[in-house]
Amino acid sequence: MNPQDYLLLDFQDIHSLPEPAPDDPTLPALPECSPDSQPGPGTGLRRRDFLGRLGGGIIIFVSLTDLVRAAQEQRPRGRGRRGRGGTPSDFNAFLHIAGDGHVTCFTGKIEMGQGPITSLPQMLADELDAPLASVDIVMGDTARCPWDMGTFGSMTTRFFGPLLRAAAAEARSVLLELASESLKVPPSQLVASEGVIWDREDKSRRVTYGQLTKGRRIQKRLQGRPTLKTPDDFKIVGKPLLRRDSPDKVTGKAQYSGDIRLPGMLYASILRPPAHGAQLKSVDTNPCEQVEGARVVREGDLIAVLHELPDVAKATLEKVKTEWNVPKPTVDDKTIFDHLLKAAPQGRTVAQGGDLEEGEKAAAKQVDSSYLNSYVAHAPMETHTALAHLENGRMTVWASTQNPFGAQREIAGAIGFPPENVRVITPFVGGGFGGKTQNSQAVEAARLAKAVGKPVQVCRTREEEFFLDTFRPAAIVRIKSGIDGQGKIVFWDYDVAFAGERGAVQFYSIPNHRTTARPSGWTSDAHPFATGAWRAPGNNTNTFARESHIDMMAAAAGIDPIEFRLKNLTDAKMIRVLKTAADRFGWTSAKSPSKRGYGVACGIDSGTWVAAIAEVAVDAKSGRVQVKRVVAAQDMGLVINPEGARIQMEGCITMGLGYALSEEVHFQGGKILDTNFDTYELPLFSWLPNIETALIDSKEPPQGGGEPAIVVMGAVVANAIHDATGARLFQLPMTPERLQAAIAKLPA
Repeated sequence: MNPQDYLLLDFQDIHSLPEPAPDDPTLPALPECSPDSQPGPGTGLRRRDFLGRLGGGIIIFVSLTDLVRAAQEQRPRGRGRRGRGGTPSDFNAFLHIAGDGHVTCFTGKIEMGQGPITSLPQMLADELDAPLASVDIVMGDTARCPWDMGTFGSMTTRFFGPLLRAAAAEARSVLLELASESLKVPPSQLVASEGVIWDREDKSRRVTYGQLTKGRRIQKRLQGRPTLKTPDDFKIVGKPLLRRDSPDKVTGKAQYSGDIRLPGMLYASILRPPAHGAQLKSVDTNPCEQVEGARVVREGDLIAVLHELPDVAKATLEKVKTEWNVPKPTVDDKTIFDHLLKAAPQGRTVAQGGDLEEGEKAAAKQVDSSYLNSYVAHAPMETHTALAHLENGRMTVWASTQNPFGAQREIAGAIGFPPENVRVITPFVGGGFGGKTQNSQAVEAARLAKAVGKPVQVCRTREEEFFLDTFRPAAIVRIKSGIDGQGKIVFWDYDVAFAGERGAVQFYSIPNHRTTARPSGWTSDAHPFATGAWRAPGNNTNTFARESHIDMMAAAAGIDPIEFRLKNLTDAKMIRVLKTAADRFGWTSAKSPSKRGYGVACGIDSGTWVAAIAEVAVDAKSGRVQVKRVVAAQDMGLVINPEGARIQMEGCITMGLGYALSEEVHFQGGKILDTNFDTYELPLFSWLPNIETALIDSKEPPQGGGEPAIVVMGAVVANAIHDATGARLFQLPMTPERLQAAIAKLPA
């Protein structure tokens, strides 16, 4: 898709520092809304309102136009469509250099464990020639930060990073101009380093960044594209650094939405239906009136009990008497795939080449198969939580969200406030994975706070989280393919329904091919409940199908799985990561199944190439799989923080074990049967293999690292299981029961 389209997508289409209290005297009150100060759709406050919050110093602004330009330089063109929401016309990012030399980056991005709280300051400090310790970052506060579309898609480093570097380079140019005036020498004679500028001919003549501002406010709009440093010039980028937030998170000092307390706040327990699609026939809240301190709010579809103690609020809600009309189930987790195949619309060809009929004629062997994946929950450790506080006609909401400006818009619409009178603050977020682009808990908290005039916290229980979550959609992939007598793939016909096209387009060299995609899973009404983006949406499904099928073709050809891939690859990056992983693993050639329990898989996501090799041990009697070792190699361009990148790879591998082996939502119609971790099984520490990571040295533009390594996990485990047992599994997750059934079908 075009970069402009990518940046203008609506949130439904795709998927730090202590925050000041609302009455913090250092934060001026939000301005009264008036026609001439009304911001554009989704923008929050205009530039002049941000300026009112800052003292003297150098301020660099970057607009949406600059953001699009940065994206154009980083992202190849493709296809897409414009979103429905408005976008700001003023500015989207800025950095501030204070009179004491302190540098602050303000961004609408949020920190949910992926690491921009560390990597963005690295990029800023290096381009600005400032000490890293002098750089702070303020994130996800709609009253302090400029508009941002949200944090998802591994886009922060790829798209916001170049924008931030450009702003830093512009600030550095401004500082050199000021230093030239101050020291009476031409800018070409000056050197900047560690927040100080000096005369290269007389180092005693020097001036600090803070001294250059002299208390003045110097505003600068980024014009054009300033000259950025090359990787050879970096001193901070590329160094492995521990996460800035690690001490607070390890010691428990980190504040999440559920940790914030305000005087007089009430906890809410909200009435939920027993199943999706259920209609409320009658409700009696009279029994709640007998509970001291309990307040019942009934506002349209929102019925809640509020109390100063959360357990009392929950117990009181249980006294509410209700009758529901619950639709009769017409589909469940066993029949869902037949239902989806019948409901699947006509597909759209997203890639093709050659002639499939000619390819079939050239095939010595044909391999056809179908692959399934079940619904999967996001299951973040922090459930959706929000605290809302109404004061002086303005609503402040602390929310666990991936898109604070989207939450601001939703809240404003729900309570009838102009967006600039709604402030969303995003503290640390305890996991999102695409699920926290949904902000219903923030809307509920705001509605309740408005109704009772007191601060209200909505914190979903684990049961509510499972019921209200948007799930990764169930999906089906069907592949027809063929190989010639030399082990070359001669045709490939790929059809994916309900997962979307991310990761579906083939990167192997196949002369005759076609890739057909039906709608993205979460845009279809065919599902019995809401679905949505799940870490690397669609790509886990597509990579599982493609790489499982590639292994089946290698076995049919009687060729080692890695040799077969290399025989059919011309992509230099994929060849490099695959060979790197094989060398690190110590791979030796053998046809599968070799009984060694080795598997391999390759994938591309977020501009990053990845290859993984796994070793498993299988207990054929119980069907249990122990993944013993995983080696992953990744080419993600220039690596900003190698330590952070490795942590993300390890996290992807760990999380990937869940969707590969155990995570599956069971249901009957709209009734969710898995409501906690007693039946919905996440990876345990005892499951974890020895994980080894390799980062390819590259000076190309940095790419995404929060998702790529997860996409290969289903296939690499499936291929290792086949190598160990000869059994091929076609449905995720590969539970013990499914593995036992597959082994039972093997020839004696």
